[in-house]
Amino acid sequence: MKISTKGRYALRMLTDLAEHQGEGYIALKDIAKRQNISKKYLEQIVILLHGSDLLKASRGPNGGYQLAKAPKDCTVADILRQTEGSLAPIACLEAEPFGCERAEECLTLPVWKGLYKQITDYLEGITIQDILDHASQNAPLNFVI
Repeated sequence: MKISTKGRYALRMLTDLAEHQGEGYIALKDIAKRQNISKKYLEQIVILLHGSDLLKASRGPNGGYQLAKAPKDCTVADILRQTEGSLAPIACLEAEPFGCERAEECLTLPVWKGLYKQITDYLEGITIQDILDHASQNAPLNFVI
């Protein structure tokens, strides 16, 4: 499983918004400059995040973007699901009930279910606030599964 640049940059963008949450709505050009990401690419990411409970937008001269909820309530899993789709390592785990006609006799399905659970538990356990807290302490992110 690979996380695309859209997922990675969305996490950086939302973390940037959290860092600057006391400054009102933040223009994409400011995020783009601080994060060294093209504004055009951030516009594509905003489209993916539009309508989610992660991002609010405001138009006009003082418009821009803000987190829609507190950084402690934004998990990495939420962000990646919104930008990447499913976190499932194989297609048959993307829907409940599992979408494979071989699921009942599949000897390897428990391996993939276990991996999916580890991925989900890990990413659900990290919030934007955790990222900010670790950065302020100059400590590496060291989460345990």
